Amino acid sequence: MSVLKQDQFQYDAYSVMDTVIMGNQRLYDVMKQKDAIYEKEDFTDEDGILASELEAEFAEMNGWEAESDASRILQGLGIDVSKHYDQMADTDPRDKVKVLLAQALFGNPDIVMLDEPTNNLDIESINRLDYGKIKMYVGNYDFWYESSQLVQALMRNKNKRNEEKIAELQTFISRFSANKSKSKQATARRKLLDKISLEEIPASTRRYPFVGFSREREVGKDVLFVTDVSKTVDGVKLLDRVSFIAGRNQKIAFVGENELAQTVMFKLLMGELEPDEGTIKWGVSTSQSYFPKDNTAFFEGHTESLVDWMRPWSEKKDDVYLRGFLGRMLFSGDEVFKPVNVLSGGEKVRMMLSRMMLSGANCILLDQPTNHLDMESIQAVNKGVEAFPGNVFLASHDHELLSTTADRIIEFLPNGRIIDRLCGYDDYLAWKREQTNG
Repeated sequence: MSVLKQDQFQYDAYSVMDTVIMGNQRLYDVMKQKDAIYEKEDFTDEDGILASELEAEFAEMNGWEAESDASRILQGLGIDVSKHYDQMADTDPRDKVKVLLAQALFGNPDIVMLDEPTNNLDIESINRLDYGKIKMYVGNYDFWYESSQLVQALMRNKNKRNEEKIAELQTFISRFSANKSKSKQATARRKLLDKISLEEIPASTRRYPFVGFSREREVGKDVLFVTDVSKTVDGVKLLDRVSFIAGRNQKIAFVGENELAQTVMFKLLMGELEPDEGTIKWGVSTSQSYFPKDNTAFFEGHTESLVDWMRPWSEKKDDVYLRGFLGRMLFSGDEVFKPVNVLSGGEKVRMMLSRMMLSGANCILLDQPTNHLDMESIQAVNKGVEAFPGNVFLASHDHELLSTTADRIIEFLPNGRIIDRLCGYDDYLAWKREQTNG
């Protein structure tokens, strides 16, 4: 059982993330105790034994996924990723109550006691308390609404039929149980009554990784200038005098049938290729992190563990931090010590996303980031890109990802030229249809 705390100042000395994890006090205590042991300069044999015991208990409580679970709940309640490590003392009162609600929900309690849970909550957050449970739906708001309404209708219809049957059986039993000629029938109906129950459809057990990109600094006025860029590959002119200027914090989708031209543009932007003609200039305040379509070079010939593979990309080098970070991406327990060259395609993608999340870049470039991912991971990428406050350059086959994140579309045409429109993806498709039909 969990209780929603009412004192919004009780946790002002803690971060938002720590406050949520305190919803499982034993997990939080174990986490802090083992961290304190590892920080000791005079690490004794007794400390090693205690640390081992704490690690086992921590793993048994799924501690390596604690931050991932907490972040997912916070995002579901509308708390932006950038605020997850803020101090509670600096948090807006409207967000504080959401954090305390996330604390109450953390650890999947069977019962949550909510005393005035909607105080200071916005309509969107209040709606998420629907039916006393939080369920995860892959899709947009319309899909969630239609699906949840259908599920509730099915539950109500089934329970209504069962209630009518129960009432009918109870009436027969009470009327004829004392009647000798009807006693056998009453007994049979009593047995049938015992078999009827009013059941609930279980909540989703899907596991979602946490994908959240944070920037160390904001982008300045100048972001990116691409001027008259041309590029020929294997005798084919993929880009022909392409020009565009990226605005501050724009999320630009690269689309069209000419996917090779999109990948070449990504490589040009990252300096992996040089243009045959034209120039590419990034603003002095920008920093870039890149998800390549082909990640072979990052894993082929590498035999280091997941933890060691991640270490060069992280400012914090200790195993405890890195294991916690990997836990957010669903790598837990001894899994973090397996070599990276045995990872599946989806696992490699999650590792590449983890690398980007550690970069602190204010411009992220994603070339087909959802390839090899399951629906839960795709949804996590979608939320992460949508929440990112910096510049995004994105190519993807996922319609939902493009339609919910992009505010500008650049289509790469077979002739090497581009169409550049300042609009969302669905509006762009509608405009294309009008051009075709007109």
